[in-house]
Amino acid sequence: MNASWPAAGSPEEAAAWQALVARTPALFRALSDERVPQTVVIVPSLSMDPGELAKIKGVHHYEERMLVNLMLLRQPRTKLVYVTSQQLHPTVVDYYLAMLSGVPSSHARQRLVMLDCADASSQSLSEKVLARPRLMQRIQREIMDFDHAHMVCFNSTAAERTLAVRLGIPLNSVDPQHNHLGTKSGCRQIFREAGILLPEGFERLSTPDDIARSLASLKKSDATRRRAVVKLNEGFSGEGNALFYFDDDDSSYSETELAKRLLDRLPTGLRYEAATENWDSFSTKYAHMQGVVESFVEGEDKRSPSVQCRVNALGQPQVISTHDQVLGGPSGQVFLGCTFPAAEAYRLDIQRSGAKVAQVLADRGVIGRFAVDYVSVPDGRGGFDHYAIEVNLRKGGTTHPFLTLKFLTAGSLDLETGLFIAPNGQPKYYFATDTIQEDRYKGLRPDDLVDISVYHRLHFHGPTQRGVVFHLIGALSQYGKVGIVAIGDNPQQAKFLYKQTLQVLDEATGRRGRGQ
Repeated sequence: MNASWPAAGSPEEAAAWQALVARTPALFRALSDERVPQTVVIVPSLSMDPGELAKIKGVHHYEERMLVNLMLLRQPRTKLVYVTSQQLHPTVVDYYLAMLSGVPSSHARQRLVMLDCADASSQSLSEKVLARPRLMQRIQREIMDFDHAHMVCFNSTAAERTLAVRLGIPLNSVDPQHNHLGTKSGCRQIFREAGILLPEGFERLSTPDDIARSLASLKKSDATRRRAVVKLNEGFSGEGNALFYFDDDDSSYSETELAKRLLDRLPTGLRYEAATENWDSFSTKYAHMQGVVESFVEGEDKRSPSVQCRVNALGQPQVISTHDQVLGGPSGQVFLGCTFPAAEAYRLDIQRSGAKVAQVLADRGVIGRFAVDYVSVPDGRGGFDHYAIEVNLRKGGTTHPFLTLKFLTAGSLDLETGLFIAPNGQPKYYFATDTIQEDRYKGLRPDDLVDISVYHRLHFHGPTQRGVVFHLIGALSQYGKVGIVAIGDNPQQAKFLYKQTLQVLDEATGRRGRGQ
C-alpha cells in the first residue's frame, strides 16, 4: 500500500473524497466541449451482495456491459482506461470499436487501454483493483491530466469511493453515502416525499416477526387481498423477491392471531423468484440487509414501465428515457429485457412521475444515473395507475441499451413526445434482452457470433441505423448467455429483428421452428 494513501474509511479519506466531489461541477462544465482532452477510467464492478450475485451464472462477464462506453472514443481527444477482472477476448473489444463512426479504428485503439486483474474469484472488481497497488499505479500513469479525468462504475460503494480517492480522480456516480435511498426501504420514503403512488406496505423490517405482522396488517386492511411480496432491501432484477399467498380464511382472525399463524407458515409459505433460494438463506439475508413487505399489485392488464433519470454534476435533475420492462420468473418479477420507449398511453405520465423523484433525490444531494420502476394497471377511466416500486441508484439493465442507441445514432430524447429522434428526424425504437440463455449456444465463440451476425446481415448498419447489437458476448461459449439490442424504425421492426436473430441463432446451433 502506498504510504500516501489514506486508510479506507478514515477521516482523511473522507476529506480527500469531499475534495474530489468539489471538483466535479468544474469538470462537468469543461467536458461539455467534446474537444477537451480527458481520461475516463471505467471500472465496471458489480459491488453488490455476494449471495445475490451468486445467483447469476457467469456474473463476471457482466463487466462487459459497460463496453458500450467505448463509443466515447468518437471524441477525438478522449482516452479510455477499461479495467476488468479477467482479460477480455480481443473480438469482443473489436466488435465495439468497429461500430465507431467518423473515427478510424486505429485512432481509437491508440486511445484505449485495456487492463485486467487476472483474477476470476467472486470478489468484486473494485476490491480486486484495490488489492493490486501496482495496477492502480499503472492506471494513474495512463491518466493524461488529473484535472480532466474521472472514474465510471456500475454502482458505487465504499470500495469505489476508496478507489477514486487512491487514483485521485472524481467518481461519476452516486455518492455511497446516499445508497440507502436506493434500497427497497429507502425508495418508499423517497416516493412519499415525491407525492407519487406506491403500494401499501411496510419497510425497514428485519425479523420473521416483522414480516408476519406486516403481512397480517395488509390482509386485515383489505380482506380481498390475495398476495403480498416480501423483498430483500438489496435484491436486484427481482431475484431478491418472494411472494406470499393468503388463505381464504385468513381474514377471519384478529390481526394478532393472524400474525402468529402467518409466522408459522413463513418457512414453507414463501414462493421465491430465485430458484436457488430457501427460507434459511432468505431469512438470514433479510436479518442482515433488512427489507420490505408490500401489497402485490394485481391487474389483468399489468405493465411494468421504467423511467431513467440522472442528476448532473451541477445538481440539475433530468429525465433520460422510458421503457416497458419485459419480466419473467415464477410470478413475473424478474427483469428479462425491455422495449423502448414505453407505451404511448403513459410514457409522458411516468416521465412526469420520474421527474418528481429526480427532484427529491437532487434535493438530497444525489448526483448520477438512476431508474424508477413501476407496476401499472388500468384505472377504470381509460388511463393507468402507476405504482412506484423501486429506485435503482446505479446503472441497470436499461442503461446500456439506451446508451447503445444514443451512441450509434447520435440522436436525443424529445421530452414533448417521449420519442428518441435521430438526426435525420426518424424516431428510433428497440427491443432489448438482459440475457438469453440456451444450452445449445454453449461452444459458440465470439468470432462465431460475429460471423453469424454478419453473414445473415443482422449486424447494425450505420447508414440505415437499423440492426442488432450484441452484448455479454464473452459469456456465450461457456454459459450459453448473450444479450441483444435490436434497433428499428418502429416497434414492429425492432421486434422482428429480435425474432429473426433468435431464429438465426437457433438454426446455427441445430434447432429449427422456434415458436413466434
